[in-house]
Amino acid sequence: MAKSGTAKEPLQCCTIRSNGKVVKVGDSVLMRAQDPDEPPYVAQVEKFERGARNNVKVRVRWYYRPEDSKAGRRQFHGAKELFLSDHYDTQSVNTIEDTCVVHSFKNYSNLESVASEDYFCRFEYTPITGYFNPDRVPVYCTCEMPYNPDDLMVQCEACKEWFHPECIGISIAEAKEMKDFLCSACKDKYKNNPGTSVNDSVPPKKPKTKRRKR
Repeated sequence: MAKSGTAKEPLQCCTIRSNGKVVKVGDSVLMRAQDPDEPPYVAQVEKFERGARNNVKVRVRWYYRPEDSKAGRRQFHGAKELFLSDHYDTQSVNTIEDTCVVHSFKNYSNLESVASEDYFCRFEYTPITGYFNPDRVPVYCTCEMPYNPDDLMVQCEACKEWFHPECIGISIAEAKEMKDFLCSACKDKYKNNPGTSVNDSVPPKKPKTKRRKR
């Protein structure tokens, strides 16, 4: 008679040996890379299982960094940007080095400051095909690029469009010191139609900027 295999015991959490942190199913974690010179891998915990000899395994869903995708890193990719892939794997829990937080793009953009454990994700990625979901995102500025939350942008007080300082011919320092800003299209509009103003009112004196602290 064949000997039956040892049943695997599902677990809801485990403790990281190096720092004592508790990791639960659904958490995001940093996992030891094969090459010690590479940054840690980032993954989402799907489940834990205790097998033979009390060995605990973790099933994960990998996040990819932009440079690991077929298209490579692009100008609009943030330094802490990740893609949630459909690549699953099973590893020893001993490869988990620490926990981290993978924010939604919106929540990450609203952070006052970014800690080392903060990342964000706005795309799902299929490594085999190189397909992204969504395959289109809003673009801004005259360069028509998606928003990179690491870059400073200024908002036109009239049309509410966002612009990179370098795309409108000013430095970042100048952008931070601006008292008002109208894009060239809106300047032409008001020049050709004297007496009109933004929403029939005078534009605010301080233009909005967006960029989180790092």
